[in-house]
Amino acid sequence: MPDAITLSTALDDPDAYPYFLWERPMTVAELRNRLAAGDEDERLRLLAVIVREARDTDVWRFTTPREVMARWPELQGRLGRRRAFWAFLLDRWRELGLAD
Repeated sequence: MPDAITLSTALDDPDAYPYFLWERPMTVAELRNRLAAGDEDERLRLLAVIVREARDTDVWRFTTPREVMARWPELQGRLGRRRAFWAFLLDRWRELGLAD
């Protein structure tokens, strides 16, 4: 990783550093690789960072509603102030029949 990096919103660029990974910068390609092949703890940690720090519309570039709902019991305690937003959204989707 270079000494100075520029965080980016160019989430389709595999060499870009996503704006929401400010604490532990990695490229989009590295993030996708770790989400696919990392150990369970790392995958859960990264998913929580994405759900907590990324704009809600950008979350879906890296995961699915099904995965967020399935992992909700493990995720909710890691979301800080964003927990209420996600709890509301997932509950509404269930009420509207848009989720399992």
